[in-house]
This record gives sequence, structure tokens and C-alpha cells, in this order.
Amino acid sequence: MTQVATLPEPLATVAPPRGRHGSVAWLLWVARRLGLAVLTLWLVSILVFVATAALGDPVRAILGKDYTADKARAAQLSALLHSDQPLVERYLHWLGGLFSGDLGTSLASQQPVSELIGSNVVNTLVLVVVSAVVMIPVAFGIAMVSANLRHGRGDSIIQVVLLTVAGLPEFVIGILLVAIFSTTVFHWLPAVTISSSTGHPWDEPKTMVLPVLTLVLAVAPYVSRIVRSTLLEVLDSDYVELARLKGIPERVVMRKHALLNAMVPGIQVLALQLAWLAGGVVVVEAVFNYPGIGKQLVDSVNAHDVPMVQALSMIIAAVYVGVNLVADLVSILLTPRARTAISS
Repeated sequence: MTQVATLPEPLATVAPPRGRHGSVAWLLWVARRLGLAVLTLWLVSILVFVATAALGDPVRAILGKDYTADKARAAQLSALLHSDQPLVERYLHWLGGLFSGDLGTSLASQQPVSELIGSNVVNTLVLVVVSAVVMIPVAFGIAMVSANLRHGRGDSIIQVVLLTVAGLPEFVIGILLVAIFSTTVFHWLPAVTISSSTGHPWDEPKTMVLPVLTLVLAVAPYVSRIVRSTLLEVLDSDYVELARLKGIPERVVMRKHALLNAMVPGIQVLALQLAWLAGGVVVVEAVFNYPGIGKQLVDSVNAHDVPMVQALSMIIAAVYVGVNLVADLVSILLTPRARTAISS
């Protein structure tokens, strides 16, 4: 008797590991991933500290000509940075402060770093989240349209446009958007983000349109091209062809079978791009004067504010590592073969 082939179970069906052995295996896997994340952040902390120390004496850079004249000010700044101690002792002191939540004192304002960056972290987080919420459906939608039009003129046009946009740096995209929507062609949106000291950028939603659009255009082409490539492979597979032979409409095949199986590579590249957003906002926020950690990092570098630069660099690195950790977990949960390998 001929055995009738059946469609595979959708990848989105997540079955938790059963049994004591499976739970222990998952806990060990999570512990290893967390250990690698902590190790990565520790190595990043060494690089950040050594890089800032290699820039020279920040006290001399801040005071300039007043370094020799204002001895009291120079001594005060040196005490804040513990510059009279050996490099290893300074690093351990700084690392201990990170673990205890003490990010140091800003050299520029003489205020705790944690108080100065609090609202800016929230502003950047909102910008990244809004950009991701807009970018994900746009990128996947473009990939699905391009895959439906594969090897046709429409697909070729979409790929040329995606490659062109992907080749533009984010600051060029931002400047072009300002020229189109704020200055030369139209005057619909503000060119810079203006917010009060006690307010937030989203109090005036129009001021967030161009920064969000810049980040979306900077990231969406990469995600769309990877998802499209995966969709093309899935659409040519045997079980998708079997679904077509059973009379399932093409839009259902695309949505329920092809897209689900293309989710894992899409999530992985999406995680990389979302992690990139944590660093990409530095340029975008500087272009649009957006009050986030990116602009604050640029201002701190210009002011030679070493504690602020170190703290902001570690925050960006922690976001990058955290997003990749979550992406690994989601990818495992959406891949039955990988879940079985961990639980076995």
C-alpha cells in the first residue's frame, strides 16, 4: 500500500521539554549561553577600559592650558578617575563599580553617570523598539512580495532598490530624508528632534518620524534579502509542492508553510540587525539631535568624559549581547530538530 505523505508540523508549534533529563539539559544549555554572554561582556569591558586609557590623560585633555595653572581642579579630576593608581587597580575599581551599579561620576557635570543617562536610555529604547515594530512587517512583507514575483521584472526591480538602499550609510539616508521631507522638496517634518529637558521625543510624534524611517531603511534591506532567499528555498521544497498538489491556495502556502519555515533564518538575521540598531543609533541620533545614548556618547567623546563613555559603551554592548542571546533561544524553540538535540 502506498503511504500518503503528510505535511510537516508547523515550526511555530513549541513543545516544552518533557522529563527531568530534558529540563536539566535545557538548564545546562541556558547556563552555558549565559556564561558565554558574561564572558563576552567581561572581554568587552577590558577593551573599553584599555581603549579609553590609551587615549591619554583625560584630565589634561579636559583642562587644556589650565592643567598646570588649576592644580586643585586637576587633583579633583584625578581623584575621580583614580589616575594615580596602576592600570590594573583602576580597572578592578571600575569593574567593581559596574557590578554594584556605580557607573562613576561625570567629569563634565560632576553628577552621577546613572542619573544623567537614565532618561536617554529610555529615549533610545523607545526609538529602537518603534523602529523594530515598523521594520519587521515591512521587511517580511517585501520578502514575500519579492518571492512571489521571483525571477520576474518586479523581483529584479525590488532587489536593485534593496541593494541600493543597503549600500547607503545611515547618515546618508538621514541627510537624504531631511532634504526631501524637511528642506528642499517638502516641509512636512522637522529636520531635528526638539524636546524639553523634562519631556520626551514622543511627546511630539512628528519629530520621531525621520529617525525611525532612517533606521528602518538602514536595516530592512538586509532582513528582506535573507528572508527572500530562504523563502525561495522553501518554495522549491517537496512538501510545499505537495501542498500545492493538494489544492491549497498559493497565499496559504506562502503564509502557513513557507513563511513559518523561513522564520528561523529570518529571526537570526533580524537579531543581528536589531543588535546593530543599538550601535547604529549613535549616528542617527547625532544626525537628528535625538536625545538618546547615541548622541550622549558623541557629546561625551567630544568632552573627554571618560566615565560617561565607558558606561554608555558597556550599555550598548550589553544590549547587543542580550539581543543575540534571546535570538538564540527563540531559534532553538522554533527548530524541532535543535530542541530534540538539546533535550536528548
